[in-house]
Amino acid sequence: MKKPQDRFARRMVLGAAVSFAAFAIVLQEPVRADKNGPTVPAAIRVEPGNRVFLSAHAIGTQNYMCLPSGATVAWTPIGPQATLFRDNDRQITTHFLSVNPLETATARPTWQHSRDTSAVWALPIASSTDPAFVAPGAIPWLLLRMVGTAEGPGGGDTLTKTTFIQRINTLGGTAPATGCSLVGDIGKREFVYYEADYVFYREKDDDN
Repeated sequence: MKKPQDRFARRMVLGAAVSFAAFAIVLQEPVRADKNGPTVPAAIRVEPGNRVFLSAHAIGTQNYMCLPSGATVAWTPIGPQATLFRDNDRQITTHFLSVNPLETATARPTWQHSRDTSAVWALPIASSTDPAFVAPGAIPWLLLRMVGTAEGPGGGDTLTKTTFIQRINTLGGTAPATGCSLVGDIGKREFVYYEADYVFYREKDDDN
């Protein structure tokens, strides 16, 4: 049996590859969440009246650009790029940053269903770095609220009834510690490997 540190090292090597999907089979299984949702810090609990209808495991990058920040420069998030997988390593959703059609020129975290191309845009409303839940060096766990949805061209609607999304069980994804300290660094980009589980909710009485 491989030691945990060996499995972790193998995961990080695989994460550096260009194609994440090709290596999904060796990574952890998607989260299993019952209808009431997983156990999470109080700050990111979903309000009563909502239930889980979809959960999946994401493999991808959190992307950063070195930009001016006050009198200095700093790594600034410019959105994720990830693929979400479910049972049997089946791709179910892509995740990226895009403009929400219901908000003029406002880019939001976006999920698009891989089969019916329905989409949901969401706004982060709470986060947690509680060390009882969040791994060292990992990006925070999040609670996001739906701010826009769209059906696919053929009327696909899997994601259109989403109310809230949780990002949990994060691994990696934090901004680099170096490389963005001088004016000459402005414009540099870094793509940092990460994993996370995403849990999608809808209203409990919306079963249609």
